[in-house]
Formats: sequence, C-alpha cells, structure tokens
Amino acid sequence: MQNLKALSYDLRKNVIDMIVEGKGGHIGGDMSVMDILVELYFEQMNISPENMDDPDRDRFVMSKGHSVEALYAVLAAKGFFPIEQVIKEFSKFGSKFIGHPNNKLPGIEMNSGSLGHGLPVCVGMALAGKMDGRDYRVYTVMGDGELAEGSVWEGVMAAHQYKLDNLCAIVDRNRLQISGCTEDVMAHDSQEERWGSFGWHVISINGNDYKELKAAFDEAKTVKGSPTVIIANTTKGYGSSIMENKAGWHHKVPNAEEYAQIMKDLEEGKEAALHE
Repeated sequence: MQNLKALSYDLRKNVIDMIVEGKGGHIGGDMSVMDILVELYFEQMNISPENMDDPDRDRFVMSKGHSVEALYAVLAAKGFFPIEQVIKEFSKFGSKFIGHPNNKLPGIEMNSGSLGHGLPVCVGMALAGKMDGRDYRVYTVMGDGELAEGSVWEGVMAAHQYKLDNLCAIVDRNRLQISGCTEDVMAHDSQEERWGSFGWHVISINGNDYKELKAAFDEAKTVKGSPTVIIANTTKGYGSSIMENKAGWHHKVPNAEEYAQIMKDLEEGKEAALHE
C-alpha cells in the first residue's frame, strides 16, 4: 500500500513550486489540509479520471477554495492532469489553473472560493443522491474561518432535516485565518458542541494523522440517519517550522532562503514517514 504520509510531503513540495512559479497562493492552508485530501482521494472516495462522469461516483467540493493549490497537487497525483503543467501554468494569464477551483478542469465538481457555498451545494448533491436512489457519498472541506458565514449553518440545518447520512463535512480546524486567530476574529467555542446541537454525528481528530483520518472516514460511512462532520484539528503551515502556526503564511510566497529551508524540512518529513 502506498505510504500516504510520505506522498503528502511530495505533494506539499509541488504546492510550494506552484506558488513560487505563480507568484502567489494560500500556502498555510494548503499545508494544513493536504493530509485530509490525500486520505480522501487515495483511500476513501470512489473517484478517478476513469469514472469522473459516472453518476455513481463520489462527489467532493473544496469549499475553502483558496487552498486550491493542494487540490491541484492531489488531482494531478491521481492522474487528472500533469503536475508539470500545473506548476508551469498556475495563476498565469489565460490559464485554467487559477487561484480557486475551476470546473472547466477535470475532477472539479464546482467553482468555489466565495466562502460558505460548499456545504449548501453539497446538501443538494447528497439530497439528489437520495432522491435518485444512488449510493454515492458527498464530501466537502471547509476552513474554520469560513464557519462565520451564515449560509454554512443553513446547510447544516437542512442536512439534518433531510437525514443526509451520505454527506460528510470536514472542518480544517487550523485556528488561523487571514486576519489572525479564528478565536479573536469570530470565536467558535466548541465546534463539537455546535455541530452536535444541530443533530450531526461529530468526530474530532488530529487532521494531520492518517490513522485518525482513516478511522474517522470509515466511521462516517457506518452512520445512518444523520450527516457527519469531522473536526480535523490541523496545523497551519504543517511540515516546516518556518510556516507552522504563523498567520503571516496564510498567503505568502517564500523567498529563496525560505524556499530552501521549507523544501529541506519537507524532504526530512518524507524520509521520517518512510521509516515509521
């Protein structure tokens, strides 16, 4: 079986190259969400370039669309398009590889980036699956800063109302957003209590740990009669001490010295993962 943790470090390096080449990108959130995406695409979801038009495929929406670089890296690793093309063309004039998900690209279900839209749309996708008698599952990843959007909670209520047990939401709980700490910008208190009060099945994990990610997604598939949310406690900028837990790396391009150190840290992380 492929070492997903080692793979995640390689994909993080691809993201760094993408952002340097494109001269911009949401680097911190890319690093925190990468393990969630790798687990979903390589272990959990029924989705590939071969079945991307199959009505029974699983659906994924990157609601925190500003972390598109991580999604591009994962989709490229799955074979949807060449990573070399992504790195070369990212954020260039006329490119389809823009700074938020673009459904003109294979493997992307919807355009996103206006925060608060992913979950409500996924409620519709999951409800359609129920109405059509299909057994596909629907997943969306949201940022914790995004949860200040009221449309999220309308979706939360609707998902409970329609008992959408084919829907799984993931919160990338890295506790930082562009303006600083989420608890200073719009305090969340206990996410577990909030989602639970809306009738969702709640699972709280370390979102950068593959054993916990696998167990959480496997558990979500067994839940009947209610949607599931995974509160994935992650580290923003995960993989390099230069970036970790620093709000300034929400959107930033590393200079040459920072680039060298980040790549060194990521390679060391990969080597450690290979020897675990």
